[in-house]
Amino acid sequence: MIRVLSLASEAAGLVKTGGLADVVGALPRAIAGHGVDMAVMIPAYPQVLSKLCPPPAKGKRKAPASAPVVHEWANLFGGPARLLKATLDGTTEGPTLLALDAPHLFARDGGPYTDGSGKDWADNWRRFAALSRAGADVAGGVVEGMGFDLLHAHDWQAGLAPAYLKFAPPGGHRVPAVMTIHNMAFQGHYDAGIFSHLGLPMEAWAVNGVEYHGGVGFLKAGLEAAHCITTVSPTYALEIRTSQFGMGLEGLIQSRGNEVRGIVNGIDAEEWNPATDPAIAARFSARALGKRIANKRALEREFMLEKDDGPLFIVVSRLTWQKGMDVLTEVLDHLVGLGGRLALLGSGDAALVGELHKGAARHPGRVSLRIGYDEALSHRMQAGGDAILIPSRFEPCGLTQLYGLAYGCVPVVARTGGLADTVVDANLAAIHAAAATGVQFAGVDYQNLALAITRTVSLYHQADVWAQIRRAGMRSDFSWNQSAATYAALYRSYVTDGSPTPA
Repeated sequence: MIRVLSLASEAAGLVKTGGLADVVGALPRAIAGHGVDMAVMIPAYPQVLSKLCPPPAKGKRKAPASAPVVHEWANLFGGPARLLKATLDGTTEGPTLLALDAPHLFARDGGPYTDGSGKDWADNWRRFAALSRAGADVAGGVVEGMGFDLLHAHDWQAGLAPAYLKFAPPGGHRVPAVMTIHNMAFQGHYDAGIFSHLGLPMEAWAVNGVEYHGGVGFLKAGLEAAHCITTVSPTYALEIRTSQFGMGLEGLIQSRGNEVRGIVNGIDAEEWNPATDPAIAARFSARALGKRIANKRALEREFMLEKDDGPLFIVVSRLTWQKGMDVLTEVLDHLVGLGGRLALLGSGDAALVGELHKGAARHPGRVSLRIGYDEALSHRMQAGGDAILIPSRFEPCGLTQLYGLAYGCVPVVARTGGLADTVVDANLAAIHAAAATGVQFAGVDYQNLALAITRTVSLYHQADVWAQIRRAGMRSDFSWNQSAATYAALYRSYVTDGSPTPA
């Protein structure tokens, strides 16, 4: 059994801002059947701590049992910290959860990365350097009776952990590290002045260490120090070798050669299953697609959209330039002109939100918005929408298209990253082979998105073809089974006979 510590800033079920949390939360359960015992370590934000150390219920004298403390730091970047042990899903048999409780760093209102106004916490460098330092300590065996063979660090927030292992004092217990990039756009780059506070030796201040363009690069440090780098799709692993997608780190990625690999994310097939989903109006399957219409009618009512037999498009997305939402605002009139309607759920850039509201005002009953995020509503939208629009300029993997495939909500996607890897375009050959699962288009601009929507509407009105596309998508296997096996094989290549390979 290989023992892996997965270090990240969020995990689904406890704290989530995006797809990173879904991956971190799902992988430990999926990989358990492949000979890997994976523990997850995240910060003990208030919402995490409330679940691990709940207060007494009203009228009760005694609170439920709190998570035990398995390690303490007298001074972790400016204050005391402790490590709490629980399980990821709250059951006695679930994967191990380790929560870093450092009140001076994480006990604050707002989100994991930003305050109530949406502004980044000024000390994010300190908060996630502490997470990385503690993660490296735990991976290195600081907790008695809890040993690990490998560290798996996710994104820039955990990026210093492989560097802490690499530059550990002689004689320390070093384990191999895998660094996963979920989105190269977020790198954690800070002023050089923080280096003296990181507790790293001077040799780490180098091009092959943490230095990056005269400052400290958290993600860059992880990419240099890790034994292997993974991204969340094979196409994205190729794209980040180019200046268009490498975000300044393409040279480093190129230098790592075959040590950079792409492994497609999976989805939780139990949580995202239209045959058992308690959140939707009517449960259905690929063999019982006729029942799906009840979800469409329910979604029309919920978004106060006109009821008709035309296509109902949905969007579940962050409202940002990366996601192509500026182009979406431009094609709303075209979409409605073709007889389509749009239900949108998301939040993000205020200017884009304003333009979307203008579009909804121009087309009452045809375009409707919900600004914010609601997990249950996203399930109802996937179950009731006919097609989901994902015009991302870059998309390392993407999960919403996988949810769409599972629910018969046909993905209309830009040909990039994981979108290109997971959606089979409905060209004539793919349709004849009954292999098409969606619509792809190249180039995120008005003309290409408008043409993709036109093509989607045309396919929608070919009832037999549309049903075939839906069924093919629903029968695709995007569970974690294959990806978990690939991760397990990767870990084994760096761990021999249950013992870490030399650093």
